[in-house]
Amino acid sequence: MGFSIIEGFSKSLAMTVLSEIGDKTFFAAAILAMRHPRRLVLGGCLAALIVMTILSVLLGWAAPNLISRKWTHHITTVLFFGFGLWSLWEGFTEEGEAEELAEVEAKLDADWKADGGVVKAGLKEDDDLKKQQRPFLTQLFSPILIKAFSITFFGEWGDKSQIATIGLASDENPLGVVLGGIIGQALCTTAAVVGGKSLASQISEKMVALSSGVLFLVFGLQTFLSAAGES
Repeated sequence: MGFSIIEGFSKSLAMTVLSEIGDKTFFAAAILAMRHPRRLVLGGCLAALIVMTILSVLLGWAAPNLISRKWTHHITTVLFFGFGLWSLWEGFTEEGEAEELAEVEAKLDADWKADGGVVKAGLKEDDDLKKQQRPFLTQLFSPILIKAFSITFFGEWGDKSQIATIGLASDENPLGVVLGGIIGQALCTTAAVVGGKSLASQISEKMVALSSGVLFLVFGLQTFLSAAGES
């Protein structure tokens, strides 16, 4: 069983990047960044993902104290194999690569219209300038930042990447897992916010699903072999 920070970091980073690229929260961040100030969207999304990562790692770290480490190791192995097969199934049965992007966009459109309609491009620029001149605390509690935080946090809650992070933290060095997870989330979210919908629409969800499926299976095989080597 590896407790190296480097091993936990590398596994967490790779898993997070492949799990989050093309995820619903990735698309949500890209679309929100087109309609609101990017730094507020980035701040809200990153804050939610960092909190979620830390909570997941804490749960994974506490798990071996509640049940034996042997059982947490076996559960982690099953989770990796299960998520690997699940991701491969999603990749092979994917009907339309833009389907999830369209679904997220439609949901945000409905919320946006309910909040008062579409903001024109010129008005958005003026709004951005006004927001930049506001005091820091006012921006910290901005409705846009809070909206980005809540959409991302609740979108990630119970997601397979969160459960996989819990399992990884129970079997690897928690510090490495949390660092890898946060950096991975930061990379994906920044790419979504900067690239916007144009980047999101070019991502092949099928290839992402297949790649993450293979990665989960590799992790599952590694944890299985490490358990067999110890017995």
